[in-house]
Formats: sequence, structure tokens, C-alpha cells
Amino acid sequence: MASTTTHRPAAARPRLFVRLFARLGETVELTGRQFDYWATVYRRTWKGSVVSSFLVPFLFLLAMGVGLGGFIDDGTAQRALGGVSYLGFIAPGLLAATAMQTAVGESTYPVLGNFKWTKVYLSMVATPLGVPAVLLAHLLFVLFRLVTTCAVFLLVLALFGLVPSVASAAGGLLVAAVVGMAYATPIFGFAARIDSDSGFALIFRLGVMPMFLFSGAFFPVSQLPDAVEWLAYLNPLWHGVELSRMCMVYGIDAPMALLHAGYLGALLVGGWVWALRMFSRRLVG
Repeated sequence: MASTTTHRPAAARPRLFVRLFARLGETVELTGRQFDYWATVYRRTWKGSVVSSFLVPFLFLLAMGVGLGGFIDDGTAQRALGGVSYLGFIAPGLLAATAMQTAVGESTYPVLGNFKWTKVYLSMVATPLGVPAVLLAHLLFVLFRLVTTCAVFLLVLALFGLVPSVASAAGGLLVAAVVGMAYATPIFGFAARIDSDSGFALIFRLGVMPMFLFSGAFFPVSQLPDAVEWLAYLNPLWHGVELSRMCMVYGIDAPMALLHAGYLGALLVGGWVWALRMFSRRLVG
């Protein structure tokens, strides 16, 4: 009996890849065309972000690292912290925490506002821009905010003598960018899904603040009770804090670094998929 199985012609597969790459190239091109808009937005709003982005982390560093650290720094404390001062211990943690807070701030009200109040996203998709390009362009703007904010904070850390080398600074900045984007992508999806800004109270009160306090930025999470310690290990910020300390203080532990990076990468990719779905549902139905 003759087989009825059909096979896709071999020539069809190359054409499929050509179409995929063409679509990807078009998305990248359309994403780049939005640079002027986001640059204009930042030129008009950057002064309002100075306090939250730059001054608050600096004050935390002074109060906790210099002020509190002056009371607790002794031989016993430094041995418990791996041979570093308390200021040196919390500095990488504050860098990662700054990335988280910047990302959350840029991914909540600005995203909902572009849907509900200013309707910028609706205007964008009324042009040849597609939903992936609109989402990617805004996320790249968030990445720009993360890099600039954390670079300034690293400069402050360098003035305190807390950045041992250019390589450690580059590693810390890369980690901060990954941490921030791991938070930004899922929160973009959440902001696209809700209709009222009251939902952000859950993020700030039950998400950002507990994650900040129990991230290991101010003390090793091993000092927590066992049940709470395991919850701390699920905290994305803890993974970012540990990676940041590896880059700037303790050196790279390859297996643990891969674990931390994989956890954050999974959140980033999963958040992108969800955000794209929510944006598509809200913008095109």
C-alpha cells in the first residue's frame, strides 16, 4: 500500500527562516525609530528622578554602611562577613536593590499611564509599529534608566573605595541590569493587565519592601529562621545581591553564579512572554 505521509518540501524550510529573520529585522528597525520619543520623555522628566534614583541610595549607603557600620565593625563582625567591612558588604546589595527599585518605578505607573491616561501605546500601534516593537522599545528605555542610575551609584561607591577594579564595576553593572530587567518584564505584564493603579499597592507593600528587607543586602540570610531563609532564596533580589557580591567582593563561584543567573534569566524571559501576551491582548484584542 502506498504511503500517504506528506513531507514539507526542503525548500520551504529555508523560506520560513528567511521570513522569521525578516520579521525580526523589521521589529528591530521599528524599535529603533522610537528612540526619539523616549529620549524626549527623559529630557523632560529626568530632574524628577534625581532624588529617587540617585540621592536615596546614597543616603542609604551613608546611614547603613557608614553610620550603622561604624558601630558593628570589629574583628568578629568582619569574620562573619567574609573579611570585609559592613560598608563593603552592603554596597553591592544596595546596587542590586537600586536596580530593582528603579525597574519597578519605571514599570508600574508609566506603563499603565501609557494605556489608560496618555494612551501613548494606542497611538503607537495605530502606526506601522507592532506590539513587539512597542514593548521592546519601552523595555530598552527602562534598561537605559537602569544602566545610567546604577553607573552613577557605582561612581559613588568608587569614591568610597568600594570598587576594586574596572572589571568588577562592569560585572556589577551587568548584574544590576539583569536584576532590573528580571523585575521589569513581569511587572510590564501586570501593569498591562490591570485597569486601576490600586493594584500597585500590592507590588510595593507586599513585594518590593519585603524583598528589599529580606534580600541579604543588609545581613546574611543564613541568620534567618529556617522557614524564612528558604523563602528568601526564592527572592529574585537575593540572587542579584549574591551575584553582585561575587563580582565586587568575593570573586566568582561558577556553579552558584550560573544558578543565580539562570534564575534571573528565567524570570526575564518568562516575564517577556507574559508581557507580550498582555500587551497584545490589550492593544489588538
